[in-house]
Amino acid sequence: MKLPMFTKRHAILFAGAALLAMPASAGPLVMNTDALRTWNLVVLGDLESSSEVEGRTFVGGNLNGNSSNYQIGTPTPAANETPGLIVVGDVNGGTKNLNNGSGAIVGGNVNSGFNLNGPAQTVQVGGTISNTNVNQNTVNSSVASSNPNFRPELEMQKNVLTSSLTDLSNTLSGLDSNSTVSFNGNRATFNAAPDANGLAVFNLTAAQLDQIGEIQFNLNGADTAIVNVAGANVNLNDNFLGGTANLGEHVIWNFNDAKTLNLTTAWGGSVLAPGAAATTSNYVQGSAVFGSLVQNGEMHLGTYTGSYNPPANGGGGESPVPVPEAPPLTLFLLGAAGLMLGLRIHRRRAAAN
Repeated sequence: MKLPMFTKRHAILFAGAALLAMPASAGPLVMNTDALRTWNLVVLGDLESSSEVEGRTFVGGNLNGNSSNYQIGTPTPAANETPGLIVVGDVNGGTKNLNNGSGAIVGGNVNSGFNLNGPAQTVQVGGTISNTNVNQNTVNSSVASSNPNFRPELEMQKNVLTSSLTDLSNTLSGLDSNSTVSFNGNRATFNAAPDANGLAVFNLTAAQLDQIGEIQFNLNGADTAIVNVAGANVNLNDNFLGGTANLGEHVIWNFNDAKTLNLTTAWGGSVLAPGAAATTSNYVQGSAVFGSLVQNGEMHLGTYTGSYNPPANGGGGESPVPVPEAPPLTLFLLGAAGLMLGLRIHRRRAAAN
């Protein structure tokens, strides 16, 4: 009997599950399509921005660039009051503006400074913070010196996000097409034919997408429309007939193979490209996930609201159910012990076979 391979990704997700119950600095861990529902922008590596995000932002590396704006809109409430900006690394460059009571959690140092606008907000910084007027706000620095779990919890959230969103992209790319794209010159009409669960799937290549100049979407009642685009180098330079409104909530453009992504026109639909080094010079209306990003265009609300979740055996599983709280270090050690036990059992069974 052949046993399933116990990979590093399983280890990350297993350890992540052990951390789920922690009173974590960044709130509960979020995975798979729940991440698209929670954040307007997820950048797994570094973000260099001179623009703005209407909803919440997660940055797995450093936040760099000129002055930029976060949570300038009002996103749907999230579990445990997830802040408007989470940065695992440092915040550098021009002053960052936090709006509408956004709040922020930063694992490293805030070298740029924050402008804290709107209702009172809370900022937690693992290291030092400069050029920030506290006023009526709560700003805590050097948190990592008193809480050694502060930065590891953020790193774990990054690792779980990276693994689960990569798995999600892989899972979506393997779905069979049930919907068609019709072409008329450089105009493409996406005609959704949703299944009994409201899922419509389109499959095409980056070369085909590059030949399109105008896009029209007919959702035809689809709860979720997946557009899988195969290819390493992606250009998004199409116009949307009828505008981009309401597409981000229901359409996920999945660029599973993408290594580079260049967006020059206003884009309708959520974008999933966890392995891509991306550059944007116009807005995305929907959720967006990139490996790294140079952002010169806005991220607009209209984040994914569909009901699709990946199957438990093909994409990291459904969102875990919280368990009763225990001290963070205890939970981490329990998770590590369980992981080592799982590896030991797996090796023994493999040797026996």
